Amino acid sequence: MTVLKTSFRNFLAHKGRMALSAVAVLLSVAFVSGTLVFTDTMNTTFDKLFAASAPDLTVSPASAEGEGEGDAGNDDEISATGRPEALPASLVPKVAAADGVASAEGLVTSMAVTVVDADDKNLGPTSGAPTIASNWTSNDLRSMEVSSGHAPRGPTDVMVDAGTAEKHGLKLGDEVRTISVTGDFTAQVSGIASFTITNPGAAVFFYDTATAQRELLGAEGRFTGISATAEPGVSHEQLKKNVAEALGVPGSAGAGGYRLQTQAEAADSMSEDVSGFLDVMKYAMLGFAGIALLVGVFLIVNTFSMLVAQRTREIGLMRAVGASRTQVNRSVLVEAVLLGVVGSVTGVAAGVGLAVGLMELMSSMGMELSTQDLTVKWTTPAVGLFLGIAVTLFAAYVPARRAGKVSPMAALRDAGTGSADSVDGRRAGRVRAAVGLALTVAGAAALWTAARADQAAEGSLYLAAGVVLTLVGFVVVGPLLVGGVVRVLGAVVLRVFGPVGRMAERNALRNPRRTGATGAALMIGLALVAGMSVVGSSMVASATDELDRSVGADFIVRSAGGQPVVPQARAAMEKSPGLAHVTALTLADATVTAPDGTREKTRLQAADPTYVQDIRRETVAGDLHAAYGTNAMSVGDAYAAKHGVKVGDTLTVAFRHGRTAQLKVAAITSDDSSVDKGAKYTALATVEQYVPADRVPAPLLLLAQARDGEEAAAYAALKDALGKYPQYSVRDQTDYKEELQSQVGQLLNIVYGLLALAIIVAVLGVVNTLALSVVERTREIGLLRAVGLSRRQLRRMIRLESVVIALFGALLGLALGLVWGTAAQKLLVLEGLTVLDVPWPTILTVFAGSALVGLLAALVPAFRAGRMNVLNAIATE
Repeated sequence: MTVLKTSFRNFLAHKGRMALSAVAVLLSVAFVSGTLVFTDTMNTTFDKLFAASAPDLTVSPASAEGEGEGDAGNDDEISATGRPEALPASLVPKVAAADGVASAEGLVTSMAVTVVDADDKNLGPTSGAPTIASNWTSNDLRSMEVSSGHAPRGPTDVMVDAGTAEKHGLKLGDEVRTISVTGDFTAQVSGIASFTITNPGAAVFFYDTATAQRELLGAEGRFTGISATAEPGVSHEQLKKNVAEALGVPGSAGAGGYRLQTQAEAADSMSEDVSGFLDVMKYAMLGFAGIALLVGVFLIVNTFSMLVAQRTREIGLMRAVGASRTQVNRSVLVEAVLLGVVGSVTGVAAGVGLAVGLMELMSSMGMELSTQDLTVKWTTPAVGLFLGIAVTLFAAYVPARRAGKVSPMAALRDAGTGSADSVDGRRAGRVRAAVGLALTVAGAAALWTAARADQAAEGSLYLAAGVVLTLVGFVVVGPLLVGGVVRVLGAVVLRVFGPVGRMAERNALRNPRRTGATGAALMIGLALVAGMSVVGSSMVASATDELDRSVGADFIVRSAGGQPVVPQARAAMEKSPGLAHVTALTLADATVTAPDGTREKTRLQAADPTYVQDIRRETVAGDLHAAYGTNAMSVGDAYAAKHGVKVGDTLTVAFRHGRTAQLKVAAITSDDSSVDKGAKYTALATVEQYVPADRVPAPLLLLAQARDGEEAAAYAALKDALGKYPQYSVRDQTDYKEELQSQVGQLLNIVYGLLALAIIVAVLGVVNTLALSVVERTREIGLLRAVGLSRRQLRRMIRLESVVIALFGALLGLALGLVWGTAAQKLLVLEGLTVLDVPWPTILTVFAGSALVGLLAALVPAFRAGRMNVLNAIATE
């Protein structure tokens, strides 16, 4: 109890000095809690939507690949042919006649559509959510209601969801055009339907059943699914069993060409698709939160180390009146617990606010999330409290042990005097040097091994080990680097400020352990920034180089959402003037049997023969042009070497939904390329020969070459020709390079934004170190003022000390990051990242920005130091 009271009193007495440490814990815990609340809320939103919209039982086409593949095959069908798999309408009365079925309806749903307004503006979401075209059924009333107008009654009617109508200003009577592989058709908005639950952002358009069948599936008498409603008292599982018997199938999952799912199974299946993406996002954000927590450790270590040093006399007196080492140790740890509790509790609360802010941000980007679905599980505050308290205790452990070792006699020295020159201090320094050097050398060896690895999977393990070991090594050896690095920085930056600059340098050198820990916090964030910058810049440079070497096409046309190219868009492109040729490329699923008997499911790249002009591939053997001849194909050299395939061999190719072909290997291409690496080529005509017309996959992209001297005119004409199809983008090679650079830049900006939290915590560490240092040097500051140092000079001295500490951390971090980035690029050569490009402007900007950060971090401590009363400062014990 005495220890607890003492700790509580000390905590309250020094609450101002612990404030920044509490803020660091608060920010880190807020990031963790906010991430958990945000992702849990998104999961809740989607779960509610799927549960509310799923019927009691759904009958859908089973995957053509057989039982167990579920929706994967069906989704592939949508992306390949442009139309979903369908069931015969004759099944609806069979389902309706099953025992326990109150009603059954045919469903038509497709996401391979684009809907545009009268000005050819895409009405689909920009957030990545799908555009869904469907027939209006009673099942839709589970999650929607007609809020204006009426449901579609004929081929000229369409009903749109309220969110899409509001976003694009659609009103009753407005005309919209729907684009699908079966053609274009127009309709007027006859009604607006509102979701009774949260719609995360999908654009939904409803048509009458006959129109949906004809325009989305290409024929009436077909449905993509059948919904069945159970009679009162009939469970969903029993309903599933009864319908399976009525359809005459032995099972219920993929048997007999049908897939049966209860409401819970359908909702779970849809949730699994979403949860995969959400899990990736959650763990990525938690990873950056972990980095912020790691940086916060250095701040807390410095705080307690300086507080213990400043309270040396107080601790000594406690020891003199009978306090044991254990009690002193516990006293400091209890203070750490109090700090962790305060920071964690406020952090959890701030995390909920952060989650709401993220929801508002996502809503502004088109993904609607409602605060009514805000989900705070009990695990969120539990995780936040545990992390905050555990990290604080971990950081305070070494200072607490150091406090426990204070003897009553040693405590009679002036507060704040260190023991770096003591025997123990020198011994600890030698141990630190040996350990730090060993870790750094081991990490460097791991990075070297990663850079020379022959397999990416193996090399990535060495890369991860090297990053961790070199980071820990630099943290451990950092205080020993302070002397040399700070002196060099002082000579370059501080000496121009005369005596004030020299005093700032000496202050930074006074306590290398403190300076090293403060700089290490900044080093971690900037090392990651530098490493990611090198990888990102090398990615753009490598892709640009590969594009120049491998792509001969002048123009590339494709959908950003991965939709296939509809025939009417292809026809418009082929009629565009100034083009020498247009090449269609698609993927055909097949099972290939090699001469050694090995069977492999793969996707053949089927294209027009002009593809060899649009994509330049190095040929190891044979003639690639011949691969686009009758019953011919090509393989990559890795496949050929693995299975003993030679030019002239015949491969057995069983096309999905088609017949089996015997294709002759006409060429073997080199896999030393990031474009179409490992591809198996064949002619589109070959696929059309063995696959029924309604099963031939639609083109995924179109490539074209302009006639010589007509590139600019052909580019403008092509954009104009595809203006009615806004889902497709027309890019020349310059556009493609700019888009690639923009995408990588956006990704890096997201990473930098997430790393900003760690850098903010590191900056708080600089502020905290300077603030506590000013308190620790109160008497010294008073004496300096007494012998003539002006307030302006004092403030400048503290600002310069902060700048040199920030530059020390930046120099180590950027150097470490450059090594990481270079090692990563050398490893990723195996994946096509062949060009090393160091973004020196970014590196130099970050280094210069670090000086500015140091300057800003010192403003408050310098201002407080300048306001000290000289006599009171000199009288301070």
